[in-house]
Parts: sequence; structure tokens; C-alpha cells
Amino acid sequence: MKTYLITGGCGFVGSSLALQLQKHYSDVTIICLDNLRRRGSELNISRLKKNGIEFVHGDIRNKEDLESIGEIDVILECSAEPSVLAGYDSSPEYLINTNLMGTINCLELARKREADFIFLSTSRVYPVSTINNLKIRETGARFELEDHQEIPGASGKGVSEDFPLNGARSLYGATKLSSELIIQEYVSMYNLRGVINRCGVLTGPWQFGKADQGVIVLWMTKHFWKQNLSYIGFGGEGKQVRDILHVDDLYNLLDIQLNSMDKHSGEIYNVGGGREISVSLQELTGFCAKISNNTISMSQVKENRNADIPIYLTDNTKVTQATGWKPTTTPETILSDIHKWIEENEPALRDVFL
Repeated sequence: MKTYLITGGCGFVGSSLALQLQKHYSDVTIICLDNLRRRGSELNISRLKKNGIEFVHGDIRNKEDLESIGEIDVILECSAEPSVLAGYDSSPEYLINTNLMGTINCLELARKREADFIFLSTSRVYPVSTINNLKIRETGARFELEDHQEIPGASGKGVSEDFPLNGARSLYGATKLSSELIIQEYVSMYNLRGVINRCGVLTGPWQFGKADQGVIVLWMTKHFWKQNLSYIGFGGEGKQVRDILHVDDLYNLLDIQLNSMDKHSGEIYNVGGGREISVSLQELTGFCAKISNNTISMSQVKENRNADIPIYLTDNTKVTQATGWKPTTTPETILSDIHKWIEENEPALRDVFL
């Protein structure tokens, strides 16, 4: 029987992975540790306990909280301050202490317990200015990447692991990249088995989306409750594009990695929806209006925000070749899942989103 520790275990990704593990494996013990800082995460405690998953109220910034946990076999490091805007108008201390020092604390626990380690990193490790120098073309509803790019690791399929890392990327991206470097040292020095997944936009039910993180869910909630939205940046036309990945598709990949850690240990994978599962804000608005049967007012803000980019697509070639994994959940299905979740949990979610 394996014991899994999931940090950020009451967050969107952590709780979703915990419930999927419990669903697919009867011989596992799952412990979810969370500081409940993000509003809405407290709603996941009852969901976890109902499924036999242990909840520990703790913080990865505190070594004592981690040391209090007994023997573990696997750590899924899902905790983070996930906002790319964190630190721009406020102190970066919580961001750095959580995303960097907290990860180091988790690595130390993995070293002491001889546990496997899977780290959820981010596409935001790639520098903003380099992404903004990619060749793009504008179509009626979105930006597209040109097939031929002069920057290494970039093509019409998106950004691969060979994309340059020199340059500024936001403090959020910097803390994640710093954690990646330290993870690689732990893997090498201590024979710890670890995998790094650089994720694009993750989404699905039970994500408590905000403007700076979780925009897909935010878009649907605004349509559901008939609240206004804005297209911000790049002329205010809503043509900026992101690939999106349903959290269940992410679980399918982690399941492969967890069952073949010797093969994947030390690897870094770009993980996202790719060109096939991507949306512009314009297209996202169209999906949300169709699914919710609500049309809302959309204002325009032409000026760009800090660290914003016009398009990001994940080139999944490496991870697909290594595992056979491909994402399968379409944008419309993702948004339909989110809408159904809001309908079924409207009273509780109203307190979070309104």
C-alpha cells in the first residue's frame, strides 16, 4: 500500500488528483495538506473526507507541519501562489516563501522519507519578452503562431522544452524555475526519483477562478451570473490565446509517470492542451454564451498588463513520445463540465464568486 502526500491538497489541482487516485486505486492512502489560504478551498475538505482522504491543515512554509506527517512513498507538489501578477503591487515574500522555500521543504521531506517527487511547474518559466518576439499572425477571432520561427524550441505547434530560458518571466515564473533547478540537484545528489511537468492553463470543475489565475472558470461564472467582463490588452479585442488542459487529462499523465518513475525520473516535460485544445478570449466568450444561454457585456481595455503575452501553446511532442499520452478533452467539453458544476453547487459557489 502506497501513501501519497499531496501538497495544496484542497486546491483545485491537488483535490482533483487526490479524488482521481482514490477512485482508481483501492490500495492507497492519500494525505492532503493545505493552508486553506485561497477562498473556496475549504469546500473541498468535506469532499476529500467523504472519499476516505485525510486532510491536514498545514503549510509547506513550516517544516514542522511537514515533519508531523509519517511515512510517505510519493509527494505530489501541487501547492503554490499561482498568480503571475503576484509581487507586482505588493510584497513578494509570500510568493517566494511558498513557491521556492516551501518546495525546498517538500524536497527535504522527500529525501528523508525516500519518497518519489512529482512537481507541477508552469509554462511561465519561459521569458515574457522571448515569447512576445514569436512570429504571430492575426485571424478573425484569434492570434496564431507562424509555422516557421527563428527562436529555438518554437514552431506552429507551440513552445517545446528547448525554448530559451534567458530573460525575465515574473517572480511567479522565477520561483518555479528556481524550484526546478533545485529539484534537479536533489535527483542527482540524493538519488531521489523526481519528474517536473511544466503545465499550461489547467482548468475544470472545482477551480475557484480569478482574473489573475483560473480565467477559464472565471469566464463561465461571469456568464452564469450575468456579470460583465473585459478584454484586457492587445488592443482589447480578445484575440489572445492559451491552450487549456482538463485536470482529468493531467491525472492520466501523472498516472503513467507514477507507474514508471525509473523511466521518467529527471525529466522535464511541457504539458498542455496544445493547438488542438486552445481558445482565444473571443472564442471562450462564444462557448460560454452558448453553454450558459447568457450574453453579457464585454468592455475593452487596450493597454497590456504586466507579464502578459498574446499567445502560448504547448508543444507536447516530448511527453507524448515518452509516454503515449495525449490530452483528449475539448474546450467545449471542459466548459460544459464547469457549467454543470456551477449549476449543481450554486448556493455554495455564490458565496465564493459573488
